[in-house]
Amino acid sequence: MAAGVTLPMVRFAVDPILRDKGEGAFVKVAEVSKITNEPQEFHFELKQQDGWYLSTANLVAWIRKDENGNIYALSPICKHLGCTVGWNSNSNFPDQYHCPCHGAHYTKEGKQLAVASKPLDEYKVMIKDDWVYLGEIVPNTIVS
Repeated sequence: MAAGVTLPMVRFAVDPILRDKGEGAFVKVAEVSKITNEPQEFHFELKQQDGWYLSTANLVAWIRKDENGNIYALSPICKHLGCTVGWNSNSNFPDQYHCPCHGAHYTKEGKQLAVASKPLDEYKVMIKDDWVYLGEIVPNTIVS
C-alpha cells in the first residue's frame, strides 16, 4: 500500500529531470537572403520548459555576414552587467555595438573595446533550406 502512494509522488518529482531538455535545438529565425554585411536585429521565440512550467522566451540576435559570406549571430547581452546593446545606437561610436547602461562598446564582430572584459557571446548557427537557424548561446569564437 505504501508503494502505491509513494510511487506516484516519486514519479512526479523525478519526471522533469528525466525529460529531454531540448538542448541543442535550433530555431528558424531568418531567410538567408535577408542577411547583409551590416548587423540586423532579429526577434524570435523559443519554447522552454523548466520542470513543469512551459513558457516562451522572446529573444533577440544581431545577425550579419562576414567578408567571406559566413553568417554569424551575436547575443545582444552586454558582458559588463547584462544590459542590451544596440548597433549604431550612439553617434559617438559609429559602426559599433553600444551599451547605454555603462558605455561598453564592441566591434561588428563583438570584440570588446571599452568597459566590458569579454566579447559578446554568439549563437550557434545552422543554415538549412535557405533559412538561418539559431541554437544555444556560446562564448564568442570569432574574436577569441
